[in-house]
Amino acid sequence: MASTGLQLLGLVLAVLGWVCGALVCAAPLWRVSAFVGGELVIAQVVWEGLWMNCLSQTTGQIQCKTYDSTLALPVTAQAARGLTVLSLLLCLLALMLGVAGAKCTHCMSDGNQASKVRVGRIAGVLFLVAGLAFMIPICWTAHATIRDFYDPNIAAPYKRELGPALYLGWGAGLLLMVGGFLLHLGSSQQSRGRLPTFAGVLKDNPGTGAAGEGKPQEKSFV
Repeated sequence: MASTGLQLLGLVLAVLGWVCGALVCAAPLWRVSAFVGGELVIAQVVWEGLWMNCLSQTTGQIQCKTYDSTLALPVTAQAARGLTVLSLLLCLLALMLGVAGAKCTHCMSDGNQASKVRVGRIAGVLFLVAGLAFMIPICWTAHATIRDFYDPNIAAPYKRELGPALYLGWGAGLLLMVGGFLLHLGSSQQSRGRLPTFAGVLKDNPGTGAAGEGKPQEKSFV
């Protein structure tokens, strides 16, 4: 039961991280405007994301626009898009394998427990890889934002701060990695609990050894 509980907990955490990761990927709140001068009146706030940027005004009106060209974006933005989408696709594949390899499901034949355990462990590894792939663009964007914020050569209107999507992205990546670890650990415990032993074979047939020892050996003299 302990291995089944770890598998279910890992799947729940990984699914929660996957949902949060999808929200982070779509949200245009990776970077927001930074107000570092003596400005008392804030007329508008700029939001920047992977797919679009938005302009929020004090009147409550928000205007969003997708980027015109993907190839015109910086290489870092293109890499962030690719890694984020790849992470979400890996989560989808790992979720299907995790459900199939869970002990409490009947998606695979119950007689072939070794394959079921192997599939569960692979799903855990995929969740771990997806979490690491998701954390790379989050950490890189945060590093670039902080670097540009303290760069004196960049004008104040162009400085940005860390958006709420980055903090949610760190949480999503952590949930994916913890969920994958628990899923892999639960599958490993299940496999160790089902290792074949030879002690039961000897107990089932105790007369085999006794018969062999009690039978006198015949000697022939020539």
